[in-house]
Formats: sequence, structure tokens, C-alpha cells
Amino acid sequence: MAGWMGFLKADPIEWLLEPDNPSVRYLTLTNILGRKRTDAEVKAAKAEIMSSGMVPRILGRLQDGGWSSAGRFYTDKYKGTVWQLIILAEHEADGKDQRIKGACEYILDHSQDPESYGFAHAERAGNRGGRHGEVIPCLTGNLIWSLLRLGYIRDKRVIKGIGWITKYQRFDDGEGKPPKEWPYDRYEMCWGKHSCHMGVVKALKALSAVPKELRSREVNTTIEKACDYVLAHHIYKQSRNLSKTSKPGWRKLQFPLMYQSDILEVAGILLDLGVRDSRMQDAIDLIASKQNGSGKWNLESSFNGRFQFDIEARDKPSKWITYRSVKVLRGYYEE
Repeated sequence: MAGWMGFLKADPIEWLLEPDNPSVRYLTLTNILGRKRTDAEVKAAKAEIMSSGMVPRILGRLQDGGWSSAGRFYTDKYKGTVWQLIILAEHEADGKDQRIKGACEYILDHSQDPESYGFAHAERAGNRGGRHGEVIPCLTGNLIWSLLRLGYIRDKRVIKGIGWITKYQRFDDGEGKPPKEWPYDRYEMCWGKHSCHMGVVKALKALSAVPKELRSREVNTTIEKACDYVLAHHIYKQSRNLSKTSKPGWRKLQFPLMYQSDILEVAGILLDLGVRDSRMQDAIDLIASKQNGSGKWNLESSFNGRFQFDIEARDKPSKWITYRSVKVLRGYYEE
């Protein structure tokens, strides 16, 4: 094997193309093999996502426009409506499906703060949108990313949510004092002297999903700041002492990640943005080292048991982790 495939211990592509996971099959065809979305096989794989596998199972549990009781769209971890939209977006579900559209509208109506346009983990009294004082950055990033992936690219509410990220997201690295006004006066874990890594990553993930031609100057500036922050930490290390790990849990590969992150997600976001930097090397090497002899990667961490349905098996070869790892190695090493 030559080129980037030389970093694989074996070729797992045929395994990834098996029909049991139509989402991974579709993503492998397009993002690994470079097949066009107009290709007949690709179109068939895309259609299959809505008829077999995880997506129809999740949609089968939809009730009254959501997956949770009133007001528990976030706090019902990880069975609530917020989390199902994230999973559906990760699985490349078709956002034109009326059931998915209804769930997206529910979240926009109940979670988005009508004052700031960030997303809150609790709703106002009288179902009047998200509670202003409960807006949090990781949730805002996750939902903006999900809504963009599910087709809300030109929706004014989502555009305003992107504006929340560019206006409020911070990249403090333990220096100086954070501002005291809203929203920074509410959650120390999000807005303390050192910005929450998850908030930064989910903000970057959301903005990376904005098509290049639609990125404003503010979006590009925020992407640059977020990339600088992540690279200063070599993705998972302490920026001022690179011999120490800042986020030990990020060394374990997980899918889906929900509000959490890992080295694989962060490296993938950077590469999707066209960033290839030597400060990513340790994370890339760690990802590559986790292959088994057949070129597959295991699911090392999971919220299984808390989802609507378990997604793959922990400590077993994972098509999701393998696909994402192969995509990262291809993106980093391809000339």
C-alpha cells in the first residue's frame, strides 16, 4: 500500500462498505473513495440510511414531535430530543424527512433563547423559547452543527445562532480574568479563567459546517481563533506543559460523543477545515497506534445503555471509529 494507506496495518475498506451500517457505507463511498454524490451507488447508499440501520429505529420512537417529555429535551440524557438530533445528523439522516423537520422545529421553538439566539438546556415558562440564563456553549455548537447538517443552512434562526457563537464564544487559556457580564456570569465550568475545551470544540465543529461561500468575516475570524486554541494544546495537552495531558478522556475513542469530544473528532474537524499542522502529530500518531492487525479500530468509550438504542459494542471493532480514523489518516497524510 502506498501513500496514506501505508499507515494502515491492513485495508478495512471492504468491511466499511458492508450494508449493515448504511451511514458508514455512504460516508466511506464519498469521503474515503471520493465517489460523487450523483453516482448511482452513492445515491442508493444515501437512500438506504432512511430505511435500514439506526436512523429508522430512532425515528420509530418519535412521539409528539420529540423523544422526551415536555421540557426534558436536554436533561433526558441521552434519550431526549437534543441528543437524537445530534445522532441523526451524525448518521447523515435526510433532513427533508417531515419527522426530522418537526423535531428540529421543536428544538428551535423550545431551546433557542429569543434574546441572544444561543441554545439553552431549559425552556422558558409558557413554552416561549430557551431560558436566557441557561444558554451554554457546547449545546449551542452541537445544535447549530446538527441543524446545518439537517438542511437549515439558510434559516434565519440558525444564522442568528451562528452569530451567538461568533459574538460570545471565548478562547481563554488561563490568562487574565474573564468578563463578568452575561453569559459569562452564569457557568464557571464554561466561562472560567480557562475556557471549556468542549465548548471550544463544539463551536469550531459548528462553524466548520458553514459552507465556505456563506462564511462571514466573523465566522472566519472565530474559526481561526478556535484553531489556534486547539493547536496550542496539541489537541489534548496542556498548552504550557506539553508533557501533561489536559483531557485524558479524549485519548479514548468514542462515538457518538454528544457533549464530549476526543482526539479523533478534533483532528477530523481541523482536517475538514484544511488544517494540517505539526502540532497535530502526537494525536495523529496516537490514533494510528490504536489499529488492530486487520486495520480496524475499537470503540473504546461509550454512553451505551443511556441511548434510545446502543450504538456498536464497546471494546469491539467499530465501523464508526474505523471510518473516522481512516478519514483522518487520509486527510493528514494524503499529498
